[in-house]
Amino acid sequence: MEQKHKAGFVNIVGNPNVGKSTLMNDLVGERVSIITSKAQTTRHRIMGIVNTPEYQIVFSDTPGVLAPKYKLQESMLGFSEGALTDADILLYVTDVVEDPTKNAEFLAKVAKEKVPVLLVVNKIDLLKDQSELEAKVAKWKELLPNAEIFPTSAKEHFNVTNIMARIVELLPENPPYFGKDALTDKPARFFVTEIIREKILLNYDKEVPYSTEVIVEKFDEKEGAIHIMAVIYVERDSQKGILIGKGGAKLKRVGIEARKDIETFFGKRVYLEMFVKVEPNWRNRENKLRSFGYIE
Repeated sequence: MEQKHKAGFVNIVGNPNVGKSTLMNDLVGERVSIITSKAQTTRHRIMGIVNTPEYQIVFSDTPGVLAPKYKLQESMLGFSEGALTDADILLYVTDVVEDPTKNAEFLAKVAKEKVPVLLVVNKIDLLKDQSELEAKVAKWKELLPNAEIFPTSAKEHFNVTNIMARIVELLPENPPYFGKDALTDKPARFFVTEIIREKILLNYDKEVPYSTEVIVEKFDEKEGAIHIMAVIYVERDSQKGILIGKGGAKLKRVGIEARKDIETFFGKRVYLEMFVKVEPNWRNRENKLRSFGYIE
């Protein structure tokens, strides 16, 4: 009997900083989502696609769920809540550190889901013994009685293979949604902005990384090299000064680190130019959020 092709959308949701992006990159096998230890690094829904001859899994990593403080975060919460409505399988990621009752409202929505829910309890490498883990699992069974629970360490790749196997079992029969060679639904320049943003998150602290937006104005790909021109927007002149640093040293460092990763990602030589511009209060301005792709 001929085996039918399976395809489906697997949406990854949960609170900030529980390891959603690390897990997705592990499942997809490519570095699609940016990973840093700072909260709120994922601002869009990012799709990573896994293809085999038998199936296609479309993973979607969403921003961490949080109570929105400004318009940008409202749009981010919208991406996370949207992920509940169009999933074939839902991956709810938590970890052993966070309080299970945090964001109870979102959790209540997950509990009502009709689609299969896989509950990933991440970072179990931080626990001292088995009894601690058993207590955590019991608590989650109360909160999400219909979910299948997977204790995991995405960092150590522990139990990730079993999660993947279960996803494949649960996939509905469908033709592929994207071309079989597709890795993501995002254009190349999107990954350039994500890599630059990651380097900003790693090199600056306090408010600066969260006030920046990166736009790629030029992406000129030739056979052996890519010429990229990127603009980093900030909200205030003082942030521009911090970002550039004394004699341009800080920005230069970001450029060097970003260029290395971009070259690895595309497998080509990269010539990267970066400029910093001030765009006051962009996170609360609808026209700016629309032009930066946060509002449809």
